[in-house]
Amino acid sequence: MCPDRIRQVSRSATSSDMRSEFEKDYQRIISSASFRRLQDKTQVFPLDKSDFIRTRLTHSLEVANFARSIGRMISTRIIDELRDPEFDDRMRNDVCAVLECAGLLHDIGNPPFGHFGEDAIRDWFARNLDEIDYMDGKLGDVLTLQQREDFCHFEGNTQALRVVSRLHFIVDENGMNLTKALLATIMKYPCSSVEIKYDKKDPERDIARKKMGYFAADKEIFDSVQSGCGTAGRRHPLAFALEAADDIAYRTADIEDAVKKRLLNCAIIHKELETAIDEAVKQKRPDNVITEAKDMLKKLDYYIQKAEDINFEDKDLYAIQNWVVRVQGRLLICAVDSFMNNYDLIMVGEYKRELLAGTPGGFIADTLGDIAYRYAFTCAPILKLEVAADAIFDFLLERFVMALRYYDTDEWEMHACAVDRKMVELISSTFMHVYEIHSRGKSENEKLYLRLLLATDYVSGMTDSYAKRLYRELKGID
Repeated sequence: MCPDRIRQVSRSATSSDMRSEFEKDYQRIISSASFRRLQDKTQVFPLDKSDFIRTRLTHSLEVANFARSIGRMISTRIIDELRDPEFDDRMRNDVCAVLECAGLLHDIGNPPFGHFGEDAIRDWFARNLDEIDYMDGKLGDVLTLQQREDFCHFEGNTQALRVVSRLHFIVDENGMNLTKALLATIMKYPCSSVEIKYDKKDPERDIARKKMGYFAADKEIFDSVQSGCGTAGRRHPLAFALEAADDIAYRTADIEDAVKKRLLNCAIIHKELETAIDEAVKQKRPDNVITEAKDMLKKLDYYIQKAEDINFEDKDLYAIQNWVVRVQGRLLICAVDSFMNNYDLIMVGEYKRELLAGTPGGFIADTLGDIAYRYAFTCAPILKLEVAADAIFDFLLERFVMALRYYDTDEWEMHACAVDRKMVELISSTFMHVYEIHSRGKSENEKLYLRLLLATDYVSGMTDSYAKRLYRELKGID
């Protein structure tokens, strides 16, 4: 991909199209097949038949809304507090547009079956790179350290960059051709797979180094975005706002969905909050943290009583849905306050934590996350589906990697069996075309790496239903 083809932030002076470049980004996103596939990708509960339970699509819409709200509140305060004399109403509109688009995109690279899909891909490559034969050795022998680590640290957020900049092939090899500001915002982790450095025990740990942010194959794109935005290996300021929006959305939504699934109820949540507050008092957490948590508990009691007063049919769901809205409002304010309190550090790329970290809202969000994990994420139905999903990933990755390892080499005719040839033919013609474009003139090592990426590109791009259906069809299961 030619870096110059990634559009800069600008408005056309000659075109009659009055949309900003960011508004054009929005249209590109919502009209893409990759975005539509999110409606059949798991958020928490795989292949759930309820219309109420969130998918990646509904989650992304919620994140987009929260991100836009955070952007508007931050921008208004920047203007009102005179933090930047050049920041005006037009820039406020642009910030909101970028964050809304980033919210829509942030999960577009996630594989089927939720975050477990990421684990399954990582685990498969860690187990198999040094076991699968290739030429006179093993697959792992041919790859560079970064290429190996790219697969062993596979990340949906990293895959998102590939989806929008390479795999969405409509006109040319430039993907959706999005603005650099938007691409920088979705790059939550501006480092390679060999630069990951994040120890929870280290007080100086940098959240931007927690996971990988780009594949070795996409370094040219990464460097171009970093250069265009002047971030120099650091997070774009709006990436903090996007991360906060995502945290707020899933921490609260997971609780609501768990109540709908009858895995949680108001009594359990009330007891867990009380226990968490008592523990916080023992740990001598800041007074404002304790006060905020107690206030949220009182609000929960208020909605529980209100559900009783109006004799609502599903009292737990009524109380939680209303309470969650209040919690979301408080978390949004905490995120904005944190951004403004750390404004100078964020703008020079030296802030190292999430926006909610250390705030009263951070304590509430962490508590909700812990409750959801213990009562929902470890429930028997999810565990069973994750075990089943592991079998699906194991089978599909093995078949596609085995088929692709000798593809486009002089050994193809000798090693490819009839099944291998059929497996390659199953891969999307668009993905095959993208491989052909980017493998031209590359070394044999780089071509092998790109073929392995072709396997992960195709498998991670599947919806839950398609992955399950393809597995059953290829296994001959009626």
